[in-house]
Amino acid sequence: MPPVIETDDHKALRAAVGALGRRYGREYFTRTVAEGAHPTALWKEAAGLGYLGVNLPEAYGGGGAGITELSLVLEELGTAGCPLLMLIVSPAICGTVIARFGTEEQKRDWLPGLADGSRVMAFGITEPDAGSNSHRLTTTARREGTDWILTGRKVFVSGVDLADATLIVGRTADARTGRLKPCLFLVPREAEGFTRRRIDMELSAAEKQFELTLDEVRLPADALVGDEDAGLLQLFAGLNPERIMTAAFAIGMGRYALDRAVAYARERSVWQQPIGAHQAIAHPLAVAHIELELAGLMTRKAAHLYDAGDDAGAGEAANMAKYAAAEACVKAVDQAVHTLGGNGLTSEFGLASLVNAARVARIAPVSREMILNYVSHRTLGLPKSY
Repeated sequence: MPPVIETDDHKALRAAVGALGRRYGREYFTRTVAEGAHPTALWKEAAGLGYLGVNLPEAYGGGGAGITELSLVLEELGTAGCPLLMLIVSPAICGTVIARFGTEEQKRDWLPGLADGSRVMAFGITEPDAGSNSHRLTTTARREGTDWILTGRKVFVSGVDLADATLIVGRTADARTGRLKPCLFLVPREAEGFTRRRIDMELSAAEKQFELTLDEVRLPADALVGDEDAGLLQLFAGLNPERIMTAAFAIGMGRYALDRAVAYARERSVWQQPIGAHQAIAHPLAVAHIELELAGLMTRKAAHLYDAGDDAGAGEAANMAKYAAAEACVKAVDQAVHTLGGNGLTSEFGLASLVNAARVARIAPVSREMILNYVSHRTLGLPKSY
């Protein structure tokens, strides 16, 4: 089991990343979003300090640590008000999948760039009709000689405009059963037949969302990542880190909102004393803090299990962590806005934009209802209704 108390190294990592994040802060982040730009300066500095690739193997330029350390990086940047969403996608999902299942050539080609931030990769699984249900995905890959031909559509793919390639989840026919099984393919941004359309979102985020179309995209044999027959094993090697990192993202956001609310409640006086002295203000903030701390414990457990190679245990814990963190984040943001009253909806305090962002953690990459399905079926052994 993971230690309840973090190691000195982890505390030092938190402190260093927190210091970096505060030098940029929420103002930098909101200005970047308003300009329609990307947080390139922060991304490059974090890369130069080794934070982006902290989870990737040392042999390929990474830090040799794990998802535990990468999740701490994301949480602390979020707590400073400037989370980097592409940390979830590029090093956590794509980097992990390539490190675990890629060929030696794929590792040499991609991991050093993902680690130093000079290359970025997106991840495409969600589809217009299937959502993220890997059993209903319609993006298919068929063999034509030694090549693969991919056809299909993906939606809500983050950061495609930044990405050198997108790791696409497609389905291939199993020669033994004839059934379709998920497989992962590296699709370069310039591949013929691979097009993107930006999706307009009512969400303040530097990372844009895209719909992708794959129209008979021809890929060489080495575009396949991992074993063609491994199927769901390889897919969930990327999805479990995604859930853990999303939990860290949500916890960081919740901590940022809570910190702003606590600072306001200490200073704002309407009567003879600060409003934080009143239990109607203080108690909900205390509850928000407790729930964020509890979500953090489950997130660390999930990361520890994943880094220890316990994929089954990590799957259960990662889902629970993502659920707990999303709920804690939404409540923390809501209470923070409520504590500030009208000020909570102003640009000056930077909380109103988090209302929409916090809800994303409940929806993506998997909805809270599907997590409850997972826990009720896998953990509690209850029958399925679908």
